[in-house]
Amino acid sequence: MLKYQKEFIEFALQQDVLRFGQFTLKSGRVSPYFFNAGLFHSGAALVQLGQSYAAALEATGWDYDLLFGPAYKGITLASATACMLAEHHQKTTPFAFNRKEVKDHGEGGQLVGASMAGQKVVIVDDVITAGTAIREVLPMIEQAGGQVAGILLALDRQERGQGERSAIQEVEQDLGIPVTSIIAMQDLIAYIETERADLKQVLSDMQAYRHEYGV
Repeated sequence: MLKYQKEFIEFALQQDVLRFGQFTLKSGRVSPYFFNAGLFHSGAALVQLGQSYAAALEATGWDYDLLFGPAYKGITLASATACMLAEHHQKTTPFAFNRKEVKDHGEGGQLVGASMAGQKVVIVDDVITAGTAIREVLPMIEQAGGQVAGILLALDRQERGQGERSAIQEVEQDLGIPVTSIIAMQDLIAYIETERADLKQVLSDMQAYRHEYGV
């Protein structure tokens, strides 16, 4: 596990963004953990979050020009990542985002921020549950002249959707877009194994859940 991944897990636990217990998901599955990126809601938290996203993006080695944040959570995430790329990696990276509704006054349109024409774009979001949001913004990016170079997430749950593949695998295989995340479920398991001897039952529950639903 990389240093930024361990630090991200510990920070997510500290902020109560990552919780262990029993949580019934929308799918009906009972998960031994729950991750809610919406609880990163202070200036200090966004700084740390942006640093984690920037570190994960730098680790990919992707060739990219611009960050795109899907409304609504992705707007803050892309902004924070751009700030930390400048602060810690000396990269001045433009970003853009979309509105949920098309604006019919002022400058109009559905896209805000830097032009994506001729740019290699990284989409920044928290998680991919069904891939719906990603499929909605792809045409916007393409119509604006951009080319999606990758998708950057906070967490990959590494579990099956309706079929045998995860939503992330479906995006990668069906759309041909690489996806990376700050952490994945396997990192959570590795962290508990090496750092949290007090969470033996949680570790057992996590391993059982991965065995039943994992990809």
